[in-house]
Amino acid sequence: MKWVKFMSKKKNVEIIARGVCVKEGKILLCFGRKSGIAYLPGGHIDFGESGQKALQREITEEMGLESEALAFIGCCEHAFMQEGEPHSEINLVYKLEIPSLDPSEEPQAVEDWIGFVWHPLDKINEVRFEPVELGGRIRQWLTVPGGHLVSGY
Repeated sequence: MKWVKFMSKKKNVEIIARGVCVKEGKILLCFGRKSGIAYLPGGHIDFGESGQKALQREITEEMGLESEALAFIGCCEHAFMQEGEPHSEINLVYKLEIPSLDPSEEPQAVEDWIGFVWHPLDKINEVRFEPVELGGRIRQWLTVPGGHLVSGY
């Protein structure tokens, strides 16, 4: 109920497509260079765009690489505070393939405010990953797709 007083203000819910790219037991994570918070790569879905197309577009914009957004594996509703302001987002999560990425090499970002890193999937709880609950569900969703998670409300 802590969010009720904030959600009474007129706010938009952000709709975001995120990808789970796993190679050789490592997951590709994006992070904010200022915050250090890690999250799944992806970004906002534009009006009239599918989640899969948005994810592929975002990978091209952020990494300069071609990708393929595959099967939908889950949804995470997430509320959080950022710089003292309440935010709410719905994350549509897909399996993601980026054929040209090699998990033995450091992934490069096109935009200077973010970075990418390969991290062992089985140690995702050892990084500042947001939403925390989603980090714990990724392996499950890769095995049994179709999960739904509510975080921070």
